[in-house]
Amino acid sequence: MASELKRLIEQVSREKGIDRQTLIQTLEEAIKSAIRKRYGARLDLDVTFNEEYGEIEAFQFKEVVEEVVDPDKQVDLAEALKLDSETEIGDELGIRMDTEMLGRIAAQSAKQVIIQKMKDAEREVVYDEFKGRKGEVVNGLVQRVDKGSILVNVGQAEAVLPQKEQIPREIFRQGDRIRSFVLEVKKISKGPQIVLSRTHPHFLIQLFHAEVPEISEGIVSIISAAREPGSRAKIAVISKDSDVDPVGACVGMKGTRVQNVVQELRGEKIDIIPWNMDPAKFVVNALAPAIISKVIVDQANRNMEVIVPDDQLSLAIGKRGQNVRLASKLTNWRIDVKSESRYERQKQAGYQGLLRIPGLSSEMADKLYESGIGSIEEFLEASALELEDTTRLSVSTLETMKAEARGLLQGEDTRRAAASGEQEAGGQAAGEAGADPEEEVVQEAGNPPEAEPVEEIAQEAAEQQQMHADSDQTPEG
Repeated sequence: MASELKRLIEQVSREKGIDRQTLIQTLEEAIKSAIRKRYGARLDLDVTFNEEYGEIEAFQFKEVVEEVVDPDKQVDLAEALKLDSETEIGDELGIRMDTEMLGRIAAQSAKQVIIQKMKDAEREVVYDEFKGRKGEVVNGLVQRVDKGSILVNVGQAEAVLPQKEQIPREIFRQGDRIRSFVLEVKKISKGPQIVLSRTHPHFLIQLFHAEVPEISEGIVSIISAAREPGSRAKIAVISKDSDVDPVGACVGMKGTRVQNVVQELRGEKIDIIPWNMDPAKFVVNALAPAIISKVIVDQANRNMEVIVPDDQLSLAIGKRGQNVRLASKLTNWRIDVKSESRYERQKQAGYQGLLRIPGLSSEMADKLYESGIGSIEEFLEASALELEDTTRLSVSTLETMKAEARGLLQGEDTRRAAASGEQEAGGQAAGEAGADPEEEVVQEAGNPPEAEPVEEIAQEAAEQQQMHADSDQTPEG
């Protein structure tokens, strides 16, 4: 067994790439654990591998005493003298364990240790290989589907594609080839866990890297991407070379390049948007093919109010708000799309008064305005039946809202009266002082502060959008 154990350690170390000393130390600990499990957990043991003879040696240490109270830890003097004639009471005596018994334990332990170490080594190799491949696209074969998750063979390892990372309505069967994005590589007790994704925006980016040579060469760059997996996606691209059209490069001849990506994503439509360092122009591009009239930028809150012709509103917003939602994700700006008529309406004092009524939403205010009720006064004059038919609110709720509206009007009357009284008092005091009252008021008020500049993008954005109108749209498959 001795020479066989030595050969086995050397063979496993050489073939599996496992450190020899690591194997020996693990084997020593395993044999120590096996002895204690069999003969008692309280034994004081020392187990070592004898390099010269290639065998395991185990010693149990006991204290020499006159009368034994604890057999696991003590030995009487008479017994100790048989083993060592020079021992004395109080000495610690190392008793070598039976080699025949030890041989059986060593053989069994060695087998378990080597198998376990081989598994650990293989897991470590897999982890080292894949930890550097996070963010790459890998090819694999579907092994099986387990509770919605797809287990994929990716070479030396098994990866998992969770249900939430799968494209909706996408079906794979055992043996199917599958391309996925390496989302995460984790170390767990069972070994490395490789998590895949087909819904991540970077999966889309990596697919374009593979299809478009200009991207892999660094001429064209993808700045950002936004997806609603299985439905629609947008990517923003820019070119370092003025002679290379980034949109055209990604579309390819007759749309071949983008169509290859679309087919991999099971028909997901892709809009390719030219990036612009001006955020307003970038948002205009992202909302294509809708025509934009005006963009009002709130830089501090990263908010943009986009005004479009009335007949372009549904196109700009998209089906169930998809177009504006993807544009917002792509540009990292909050986008509020409004029609020209609504924008002009919101600037009117009467409409703003309606919005001040508690409980009256902007949608209700729009309906009231369109039905001819354009101010708080007209709201109060309207019949309960007319208001109920327009707002779909109960009579009791409308009565409460009317009471709130009356309070608002009364508050405005009170403020106007107070302001008028202050103005008269100021004029009288100025007259007594011999000054022109109007001139004095202007001096006290000072020049009104200039309105904060509002950035408006119209003609230039429309021209740029027209240039890319054809290329921005995904060719019909």
